[in-house]
Amino acid sequence: MSTPTRIGLIGTGRIGQVHARSIAAIDDAQLTWVCDPFEQSATSLSARYGGQVTTIPDHVFAAGDVDAVIIASPTPTHVSLIAAALDAGIPTLCEKPIDLDLAKVDSLRARAASSSVPFALGFNRRFDPHFAGVHRRVAAGEIGRLEQLTITSRDPAPQAKEYVAVSGGIFRDMTIHDLDMARFFVPDIVEVTARGANQFDSSAAELGDYDAVQLVLRGAGDELISITNSRHSAYGYDQRLEAFGERGLLQVGNVGPDVVRAFTGETVEAVGPYYNFFLERYVDAYRLELIEFLRAVRGEASTSPGFEDGRAALVLADAAEQSARTGASVSVDLRA
Repeated sequence: MSTPTRIGLIGTGRIGQVHARSIAAIDDAQLTWVCDPFEQSATSLSARYGGQVTTIPDHVFAAGDVDAVIIASPTPTHVSLIAAALDAGIPTLCEKPIDLDLAKVDSLRARAASSSVPFALGFNRRFDPHFAGVHRRVAAGEIGRLEQLTITSRDPAPQAKEYVAVSGGIFRDMTIHDLDMARFFVPDIVEVTARGANQFDSSAAELGDYDAVQLVLRGAGDELISITNSRHSAYGYDQRLEAFGERGLLQVGNVGPDVVRAFTGETVEAVGPYYNFFLERYVDAYRLELIEFLRAVRGEASTSPGFEDGRAALVLADAAEQSARTGASVSVDLRA
């Protein structure tokens, strides 16, 4: 059996705990350091999954027994922590986004491009087995040339006002996952048209944000991509995708814990509720995301999304915000 990859985890909140569980589920990975400014939180996670505890990220980078780090701390800390990881020569998996400010992202762009140290960004939905399966089949030519891609993503309920206030808004917080999924299928997107609405969440409106948005993206090959987002869904976490091409259609419906369908005198094809949160819906995606990142850490070929993917998604999110505010379509050049 190979020596486990030793991982330092920075950030022990909701996403940090997801990553800790993924590490524990992988035989060739070991949690060696747990870092959080709230020591009690780090200690609690360490008690479940192992690892030495610190409140200072530099201790992780200088420890000498860390082969890779996962950055799961709040977004404003990402740029400085990525820079520290690059300086230390430690492979890094960072949660999205790199930052909410494109200028701050670009301040790291040249360093990231010139570094030979693996860097992966946490767009975990690329690794969802269902979406990844459609991607493989499209790439294999099963439906011919891709003409239209439809992505639906609705949360079960609005986020707390305190969260929305620091999230960067729906395009940078929620839609950014779907923008990356769009680029997973159509890497070169050249135009963004977006519309936003305030339909049910007064706190979002008070903060100048939207609770529902729709986007149309155009690819360089005239592919059309539609994205529908809402901050609420009465029937659970709504995650669907449809790829349409010259020879057919591939579709992913919602996924739930129960696949049994009931047929009675009152209803037909009745199923249990869908998953009610992204942590349940994408548990496999987080684990597979980590497995793919570990390939890069070992020096193997990896399909993990990188720094440029994170930058591109933010460029598209900024363009969507501009389009929604102005009512005009926005041209983008993701190769610039």
